[in-house]
Amino acid sequence: MTDTPETTVTETTVTENPVTTTKPATEEEVREALYDVVDPELGIDVVNLGLIYGIHIDDANIATIDMTLTSAACPLTDVIEDQARSATDGIVSELKINWVWMPPWGPDKITDEGREQLRALGFNV
Repeated sequence: MTDTPETTVTETTVTENPVTTTKPATEEEVREALYDVVDPELGIDVVNLGLIYGIHIDDANIATIDMTLTSAACPLTDVIEDQARSATDGIVSELKINWVWMPPWGPDKITDEGREQLRALGFNV
């Protein structure tokens, strides 16, 4: 008489497309990314220039930025929009820019860091 070993078969279920949930980006993460967006005329980032008035991220990870420019007649709006989208790519699923003109931008909105950068470029602020 021979002993036959028993074989146990285990079935494994593999889910093809597991559902993953990711939290929306934070305002700070988006703001940090916007330091890479540089005003082409002044050479200073839009955060330190004080051009960002607000950041809102919804549950779908769509960011809406309230932003202004140093001048409503700025011809480089498209350049800044493209830079902002590139800077936030991979952080948010979509970026919308809400151009606002009130309150109007003024040099008082520039951060201390922005003032130092402008001084280094020869501006008197």
